[in-house]
Amino acid sequence: MTMTATTPLAPADTGLLQQALSVLLAGAAALLAFDIFGQVLSPVSGFAALAPVGLANATIKAVFGSGYRPAAEGLHFFAGLVAYPLGWVIAENIRRRVLPALPWLVAAVAYGIFLWVFALYGMAHLVAGMKPFLGFTGITWVAFWGHILFAVIAASVYRWRHPA
Repeated sequence: MTMTATTPLAPADTGLLQQALSVLLAGAAALLAFDIFGQVLSPVSGFAALAPVGLANATIKAVFGSGYRPAAEGLHFFAGLVAYPLGWVIAENIRRRVLPALPWLVAAVAYGIFLWVFALYGMAHLVAGMKPFLGFTGITWVAFWGHILFAVIAASVYRWRHPA
């Protein structure tokens, strides 16, 4: 019997429970970084403040006819804690199989840009009816870097828990 050293939060196996925990940990760390960057550090530095809950509320209003702030908060947390990090797990598994030579950090940055396009073009424009990429104003670029930060943090946590 051989024993392997693991850190307290690193998985001993890759079972479904460990995968779910990895997604939640990656999402929690990434969402915290995203919100601190976009709603604290950016405005304190003189740049725009992100309003992800406002965008979620506008999306809910466009789909259902009226917004509901608690549902928008829930949508923001669901996207950050579950959907976006789960998307990274899928993207990372594809990268490992199809482009194993592509560095994970490059893939994470690309995934962050994909999230930015999804949020600011897909959701904000196509669903909520706002200008594409919010008119390329200051908030556009804070969102750009925020989504890249989110993806890199989520990828880092996932990679820590599931090394290549």
